[in-house]
Amino acid sequence: MADEPSDTPRHRAVPSGRVARLGTFGRLAGGVAGGVIGEGARRLARGERPRMRDLLLTPGNVGRLADRLSHLRGAAMKLGQMISMDAGDFLPAELAAIMAQLREQAYRMPPKQLAGVLAREWGADWKTRLSAFDANPIAAASIGQVHRARLPDGTELAIKVQYPGVAESIDADVDNVATLLRVSSLLPRELDLGPLLDEAKHQLHEEADYEREAGEMRRFADWLEDDARYRVPRPIEELTTQRILAMEFVAGDPIEALETTPQDVRDTAMRDLMALVLRELFEFGAMQTDPNFANYRYDRENERLILLDFGAARDLKPATAEGYRAILAAGLAEDRAAVRRATIAAGFLGEAAAARHSALVDRMIDIIVTEMNRPGPFDFGDRAFVATLREQGMEMAADRATWHIPPVDTLFVQRKISGTALLAARLKARVDVRALVRSYVTP
Repeated sequence: MADEPSDTPRHRAVPSGRVARLGTFGRLAGGVAGGVIGEGARRLARGERPRMRDLLLTPGNVGRLADRLSHLRGAAMKLGQMISMDAGDFLPAELAAIMAQLREQAYRMPPKQLAGVLAREWGADWKTRLSAFDANPIAAASIGQVHRARLPDGTELAIKVQYPGVAESIDADVDNVATLLRVSSLLPRELDLGPLLDEAKHQLHEEADYEREAGEMRRFADWLEDDARYRVPRPIEELTTQRILAMEFVAGDPIEALETTPQDVRDTAMRDLMALVLRELFEFGAMQTDPNFANYRYDRENERLILLDFGAARDLKPATAEGYRAILAAGLAEDRAAVRRATIAAGFLGEAAAARHSALVDRMIDIIVTEMNRPGPFDFGDRAFVATLREQGMEMAADRATWHIPPVDTLFVQRKISGTALLAARLKARVDVRALVRSYVTP
């Protein structure tokens, strides 16, 4: 849901109009162009023949891009964070640097801009609806920021307030970010991003609808109400609008705080989170697909996970679950040929890449199947094999003619799975993944 703010406030008004946001992209392009010219001149003076990619991805330009996207917030910043979480260990180093900065930066609205949003959504007398409202946000993220508040009856609330202009600027922001990625040469021109960009716009429009998110929050709260391992806050209907989401405040620690807890606590928390991912995929037929670490907190007193931010929740097609079931069943059976077939059938692997890089694909499958079937709990802290997979994946990725975009449903599910694995690695958790998976793939 959000990144924790630093002790020093970082107020910066969000550009809310189309012209203002376009101007920010224009200044970014101008700044990057100036950086390219300056760096090019320096390298030519040294007798070098620099590539355009090298001139674009200098530290100065990386900083400019991260700063401008964080200033814009909304779809521009959200896309950057999504790319970062999706790619995990396989993100190119230059792009990883940009996205890492985006995860760290969290500007907040100035008080006057915040008051304007509250007045538009709740009316000029909005303060009379609450007994307390803390204007200093407890968290700030790409689409909105979160404030503590209290109802007259004493109920503690968390109020998520959307940045002005975010919803109206989604389509243009997505197109502008895609253009930036194109001109950076990080993506091949042969790759058809159209369907993916359309889905990104659709998803972001849904995330910007806080009334829809409140409905998803209720749905997941109902599913998990009797499971003591999880706690989902309930929305406050009378205070929720399309641009403001009011919910119960549930106290908890950042999930990363578990890094300093005993091994068994970390293991249990990650086992419970992975069990939830499997339930979403194979039982609910719906998944909260944003694995941002800030969307999870931990209730030490009750030893349970607090689940936040359901804007990215989506229904899944039955074929998506069946594709994963086939891959997992083949992996547990150590049938490498079946894993290859199931991976292609599910759309993970394009047929062209599988044909042109057959030996490489087989080596990668062998590593994954071997790791999957090691006896005992899987140690997410031991990631030596990831470097090998990264090296082989980059070798395949060098053949841009075989680049392939999986089905959109699969992309969002894999985003959640990859992000969950990254969190498990952060916590150095040990989880018997095979035991969790087996009940869903065995007849």
